[in-house]
Amino acid sequence: MKIVVLDGYAANPGDLSWDSIETLGTLTVYPRTPADKVVERAKDADAILLNKVILTKDVIDQLPQLKYIGVLATGYNVVDVAYARERGIVVTNIPAYSTESVVQMTFAHILNITNQVGHYAEEVRQRKWSRNPDFCFWDTPLTELSGKTLGIVGLGNIGMHVATIGRQFGMDVFALTTKESAMLPEGIQKTTLEGLLSISDILSLHCPLTKDTERMINAERLKLMKPGSILINTGRGQLIDEEAVAEALAEGRLLGYGADVMTLEPPSEDNPLLQQPHAYFTPHIAWASKEARSRLIAIATENVRAFAEGNPQNIV
Repeated sequence: MKIVVLDGYAANPGDLSWDSIETLGTLTVYPRTPADKVVERAKDADAILLNKVILTKDVIDQLPQLKYIGVLATGYNVVDVAYARERGIVVTNIPAYSTESVVQMTFAHILNITNQVGHYAEEVRQRKWSRNPDFCFWDTPLTELSGKTLGIVGLGNIGMHVATIGRQFGMDVFALTTKESAMLPEGIQKTTLEGLLSISDILSLHCPLTKDTERMINAERLKLMKPGSILINTGRGQLIDEEAVAEALAEGRLLGYGADVMTLEPPSEDNPLLQQPHAYFTPHIAWASKEARSRLIAIATENVRAFAEGNPQNIV
């Protein structure tokens, strides 16, 4: 079996190994593949592994040997799955490999905004504490999580873990979820989106990107949020209207926005959110801990092995 990894650098920039996949066939790994090189590099492949490379119907039609597409991520919107299925091509993804890492990043953003860790690290570096007459120094509000309301949009693996940790911080947890109220763990209450917006001190987005959720946090819905609330997005950049969030920050209606994702990645330099001092970003790295990437490659290997043995798993 000829296996081609089209954009392997993000998952493995050199600190991990592809050896486990190489035992399953003849392996070629490209760090990145521009759109005009996809067909050339994959034309003889039986199996393709990819992360952000886009496989449209037109591209798939030019890959006559292709039998398997392994997406090196949980989301698989980069592949025309319906057409692949029509062609008899198996498409798999990597579910739940990064849950712990994304949850950790979610709270890194929450705690950075509430405790202003980055701000104070820089203030100390600029010697402001050194020149202060008191033993302690602060020039921003400091917020305790206990007793605050955490609103969660989406109670999948990540959302449920965020809810559990929120409870450990002493927060009241409400969620927008398709799960029945009777199925929710004690301490998590189901509500509507409008209800969630109105009561949340911190609103955290953990739902998939669909036609219904695209720009779900828009100008009108931001007006329903509590003044001084915090918005966290480690899901997908397109879940929010970036201009509307930037405006809410500029007007002081939002205390802060913490995100690991943006609508366009990398973002354009004139993105309005980059001009807001209370918007805090990490560059889409919540999934990228070494531990999570190790799990990703291990699951990708088992996906390819299962396909080769005629019992494919994690089919989308």
